[in-house]
Amino acid sequence: MSENLKRLTDQGVSIWLDDISRERLRTGNLEALIRDKYVVGVTSNPTIFASAMSKGDAYESQLRDLVVRGVDVGEAVRAITTFDIRWAADVLRPVFDRTDGVDGRVSIEVDPRLANQSAEQTAAEARALWWLVDRPNVFIKIPATLDGLPAITQALSEGISVNVTLIFSLERYRAVMDAWLEGLERAKANGLDLSKIESVASFFVSRFDTEVDKRLEKIGTPEALELKGKAAIANARLAFAAYEEVVNTPRWQALKDAGARPQRPLWASTGVKNPEYPDTMYVDQLVTAGTVNTMPEKTLDAVADHGNIDGDTVRPFYEQAWNTMAALKQVGIDYDDVVRALEDEGVEKFVTSWNELLGTLETELKKVG
Repeated sequence: MSENLKRLTDQGVSIWLDDISRERLRTGNLEALIRDKYVVGVTSNPTIFASAMSKGDAYESQLRDLVVRGVDVGEAVRAITTFDIRWAADVLRPVFDRTDGVDGRVSIEVDPRLANQSAEQTAAEARALWWLVDRPNVFIKIPATLDGLPAITQALSEGISVNVTLIFSLERYRAVMDAWLEGLERAKANGLDLSKIESVASFFVSRFDTEVDKRLEKIGTPEALELKGKAAIANARLAFAAYEEVVNTPRWQALKDAGARPQRPLWASTGVKNPEYPDTMYVDQLVTAGTVNTMPEKTLDAVADHGNIDGDTVRPFYEQAWNTMAALKQVGIDYDDVVRALEDEGVEKFVTSWNELLGTLETELKKVG
């Protein structure tokens, strides 16, 4: 069942799990996925933590201690989430060591309510999480909002490894790569070891199709409907083309010569949301070396069972991707409006999830109090 996952790994794609829970950690489930299903990293978000906390009794002992200490819900959420991230980082440490720090990474997100606040606040939050987790194989997730970009640069300049999240547009992705390069240049000026600073850029996939498909259905013409389910893959492929352009510039070469590592593109939101589409499409059609695909376990199992992993499905298809984008524009899809709506919705969803996490934690604290 894992032959497809091995083929994906052999193609140069790092398989990360988009999920974490203390139950996974204490039962050895994460270790089993690393051993049996080629998982080499983990991403988390507030929704994942809220779900984990509301099931079973894995958090009960720590919750009791937090009640006894009388901490507020803000401190409690950081105590619980960073505990799990540290544990997962320790489980993945052998992968981190084996891959010379490329994989074996665990991501934890800054408070998403800061996404459209000052970069200074976000940078301070990133610093606090970096200190709290205190593991070399952690990634601090910072949203790629306009306010987030300077925080990304600042964090990297201080030697903090960053997972840039919530990227939808090619223009914003280029701005993210510029922020990354500037952060490394500052880190170099600060005398830091660039080889120790890692970064990934999380380009969201399935949500793009969800938004565009909704608009195509509203347009309703045969030409429009023919384009359903094609926008997200095209957008992601063009993002990789943009990445290739940047890593072939003298600016990047100078940093590479100083020991810097590339900021790998990461395909996020790869669980298929439309049941009419193949459930492995956002994996099968985005295979290329030097990328990460972070999947929910359901998608991981689907790829293991019936994925179609057959060579590079990104680099040979740039022209096709541009043609798809041109066709979308021709039928009336406004790309800039699509990505603006997705970013606004993404930030709102992140904040809603964070508030739900706080609410879940308050409920759980009352249960054991």
